[in-house]
Amino acid sequence: MTWSAALAPLRNRDFAWYFASRFVNTLGNMMASIALAFAVLDITDSPTALGQVLAAHTIPMVALLLYGGVIADRFPRTLVLQFSNLASAVSQGAIAVLVLVGEAEIWMLVVLSVVHGAVSGIGFPAMSSVLPQLVPRSDLQPANALVSLTRNGMMVLGPTVGALLVVTVGSGWALALDALTWLLAALLLVPVSLPPREAGGAAPDTLRELREGWTFFRSTPWLWSVVVGFGFLNLIHAGAWFTLGPAIADDTIGRQGWGYVLSAEAAGLLVTTVVLLRVRLERPLLLGMLGVAMVAPPMLILGVSPHLVALVVAAFAAGAGMEVFGMGWNLAMQENIEDAMLSRAYSYDALGSFLAIPVGQLAFGPLAAVFGFRPVLVASAVAYVAVCALVLCSRSVRDLPRAPATPAEQAPTPTP
Repeated sequence: MTWSAALAPLRNRDFAWYFASRFVNTLGNMMASIALAFAVLDITDSPTALGQVLAAHTIPMVALLLYGGVIADRFPRTLVLQFSNLASAVSQGAIAVLVLVGEAEIWMLVVLSVVHGAVSGIGFPAMSSVLPQLVPRSDLQPANALVSLTRNGMMVLGPTVGALLVVTVGSGWALALDALTWLLAALLLVPVSLPPREAGGAAPDTLRELREGWTFFRSTPWLWSVVVGFGFLNLIHAGAWFTLGPAIADDTIGRQGWGYVLSAEAAGLLVTTVVLLRVRLERPLLLGMLGVAMVAPPMLILGVSPHLVALVVAAFAAGAGMEVFGMGWNLAMQENIEDAMLSRAYSYDALGSFLAIPVGQLAFGPLAAVFGFRPVLVASAVAYVAVCALVLCSRSVRDLPRAPATPAEQAPTPTP
């Protein structure tokens, strides 16, 4: 693949506006994730409280994913995204104000995180499924890679800048910037035009559309095999890495060191994205599951001997593996599922993958209190590799090929 072909999606006006929207939104989110974690730890040193705030976002998000999939398959996906972005700007802005004025309490952050999680659940399926409406099929891999490039590039800078803001002026400013980026992301979607949906068909019926999505999901072996596996993988990752990780970092490598580790993970994502702009990814799910197994070593190091250099190197490799999976998964979905079902497929994917995340967020703090932080992290790393191996036992996962390479098709025709 030439560089001209790799950058071709940016010559598409609608994709370019969408790309800009994702760019500014991702910048804010990358800073907000670390800022929110340490804002909670500034109120209370309890990792259990941090898990409660994180779960308050995740639970309503998961609860509304299926409804979000129906909405995104029924209405213009950019309109759904604009609503989600505006509502997120309001909720994140409220959190920022509370933190900045020093009035934030855990229950307040929980309530506002519930609101943010709810609108995220409605918007997630639309965000995941809109690309095939913006670019022709032949441009899906470079389009996905460019979006990943934006996300991963900001992930390199975001945690480090967020940690610097936490150390210098406090968590509230990073959260305030995140609120502004949600607002700007909504405005940048205004010029995007999507092709019209096919007219006709049955009248809208949410329950019927949900049943159609479930029937498709359970009858597609590679789809449900990976989703079930990721239910367990995300439980482990959310509990061991994102809940216990900041607490251990606070006592060992420090807050700034944790920012470096997260930035190294993002650097691995970024470098791999650049490679995938040029290299066609074959056998997307086989390579993806092998790649995502690289998430286990950083957890193991954090549990055995949390030295900064070793964690940075392992986090870089983990990021590379996660990007291979992310690209492989999106291509598998976008090339093998028709557009009319794609948002619902993504919503069932997200529901199954995210359902257990609150369990990890809520359970790993108490588990660490009983068994110790480091034994829990070591056991988590071993379990993570075992789940990846079980998913690869499915032949439908190992053997799923890429769609045949074809000459560039016509780009989707937008509405006037």
